[in-house]
Amino acid sequence: MAPKAFDNDLYIREQAGFIRERMHRFEGRLYLEFGGKLLADFHAARVLPGYDPNVKVRLLKELERDAEIVLCIHAGAIEHRKIRADYGITYDADALKLIDDLGEWGLGVSAVVITRWEAQAQAKAFRTKLENRGVRVYVHEPTRGYPTDLDLIVSDEGYGANPRVETTKPLVVVTGPGPGSGKMATCLSQVWHDHNAGTRAMYAKFETFPIWNLPLKHPVNLAYEAATLDLKDSNLIDPFHLEATGETAVNYNRDVESFPILKAILERITGEGAAYRSPTEMGVNRVGFAIVDDEAAREAARQEVVRRYLRCSCEYMMGMADREALNKADRLLKELGIGPEIRRVVPAARAAAEAAEAAARAAPDREDEAPSDTATCGAALELADGRIVTGHNSKLLHAATAAVINALKSLAKLPDGIHLLSPVVIESIGRLKRGALHGRSASLDVDEALIALAISGALNPSVQACLDRAGELRGCQMHLTHIPSPGDEAGLRRLGVNLTSDPAYATRRLYVE
Repeated sequence: MAPKAFDNDLYIREQAGFIRERMHRFEGRLYLEFGGKLLADFHAARVLPGYDPNVKVRLLKELERDAEIVLCIHAGAIEHRKIRADYGITYDADALKLIDDLGEWGLGVSAVVITRWEAQAQAKAFRTKLENRGVRVYVHEPTRGYPTDLDLIVSDEGYGANPRVETTKPLVVVTGPGPGSGKMATCLSQVWHDHNAGTRAMYAKFETFPIWNLPLKHPVNLAYEAATLDLKDSNLIDPFHLEATGETAVNYNRDVESFPILKAILERITGEGAAYRSPTEMGVNRVGFAIVDDEAAREAARQEVVRRYLRCSCEYMMGMADREALNKADRLLKELGIGPEIRRVVPAARAAAEAAEAAARAAPDREDEAPSDTATCGAALELADGRIVTGHNSKLLHAATAAVINALKSLAKLPDGIHLLSPVVIESIGRLKRGALHGRSASLDVDEALIALAISGALNPSVQACLDRAGELRGCQMHLTHIPSPGDEAGLRRLGVNLTSDPAYATRRLYVE
């Protein structure tokens, strides 16, 4: 079990108090741009062991008497069916999920704002869907003049061209599904409308990473760069904060680059002097004050950088990432002086593949060898107690499936020789896949195996005993020597396993079912 690096209760007290202090400072309505993931922040949980992935929702519950939530989504993300990689769903579906999830916490969403609206067909359909379900929807067109023409931006034709989102509470949390949702523009538009209506209002920003009061090259901050390879974010010392205060603080390139125009817009709207001297002052992040074991956080962050490097390597292999992103991921590894092998499951999975390959060469007619058009693949899964369980692919099971089944047997203390799934049952499913379903592979992926195990569990107490331990796989580390199939990836995501893989395909075929 990893040592605890983060104190959630301390964080909630510190963060809630600081947000209230910012509200009182401006004595009006505060629009708080909420960056990062509001729910299920598993990146933070990985780099800060002990961090509750939903601690930010607990924070909002602490503030709910004074707060309401507005959700933004970029019309282009809806139109182009942009995918959230962590969930495997589109941004518009994630927005619906976020509204539902917040509702389960007793937190409602006051309104949805579709930003950079240009009457895109899919965005119009999304708007209709929400309105038909009783959700208030506003549409904001791209801000005219942004970012160069300050007179046009802060005018009736700029921010004034968009409808004012009706809000009633002194704290308005503006969030969205992923970066580029238009949160900042919505906040600034609202500040403009409020001031025009005679209501004092101000803007502030909530970001978890980078952590401004940790060193620039702290592994936790480098892990943030690794997590945003697609955005090309880079951390730097905030030059505005250094000049104004003489203190070093870490921020990232986009916030530093946009600060001069943001500062000018706020001064133009309010008619007052600078509310903030730097992007660091503009933020309200207090997460660094709740780190209780710096070394544990450093080690967890190193592991995360490896995880992100492996993921980027696979995305590059699949044509989903560019060479620049992969080169940066490699540079981050070198900067930390580490390699993929520090992730314990990596060498274990590779050793499992090598052992299976050696066994296949020694006895080529074995039943458990891989299909002829498939590479010999290995998988390794590290349990919470540090034990590592491995598996390899065969004509009956994918490597990931074999490792999961072996892990469940290990947790339930069943002998390795016991079959949870009868070969007869697996072969029957294989015939269905090859026959009526016209599939090429009969081998079971993780998703298929979980369903088969659930059915078998109704008849076999040993299988059910294993399924009862499946929840213990959540948060466990796993590595595959090949890019997972869609069924493997979906099943492992549902189990909550932290998966990485080598950038290699399991089959020589170009199309993978």
